[in-house]
Amino acid sequence: MPANVQVILQQDVDKVGKSGELVRVRPGFARNYLLPRQLAVAATTAAVRRVEHEKAVAVAKAEKAKKEARDVAVQLAGLAIKIVQKAGEDGRLFGSVTSKDIENAVKARGIVVDGLRKRIELAEPIKSVGAYEVQVKLVSDVTATLQVEVVGAPSKGA
Repeated sequence: MPANVQVILQQDVDKVGKSGELVRVRPGFARNYLLPRQLAVAATTAAVRRVEHEKAVAVAKAEKAKKEARDVAVQLAGLAIKIVQKAGEDGRLFGSVTSKDIENAVKARGIVVDGLRKRIELAEPIKSVGAYEVQVKLVSDVTATLQVEVVGAPSKGA
């Protein structure tokens, strides 16, 4: 009986490995735990080739997404947005500028990015008039800096 057998993990298993990894485990562990729960499959040559192909496809998709994110980052970096909000005489806004307001301003300029609102990194909503640099994290290592100028419109009640 072999001391170890190779299996390909279908899901992450604590203290064994991550999904898609080729790991060596004891035969009883594979036969009694991993295989019946469909946490792993036997490491046949066809299964190994399939996993390698899936990894290659995932890498290609990630590279394509990174390239698209870089293109969008260039567009956003050259963009200066002006947002008009009602403000008091001291420069404090009535309300605030949120990531939704920034997303709508970017869309109005003709740049559409899926899920932009979630990617805008505002520590807290903007509550005063001024110029701000807002970080937009497009993918894990591609970020863009967006120039946002908040201009106060006089309130009509004064």
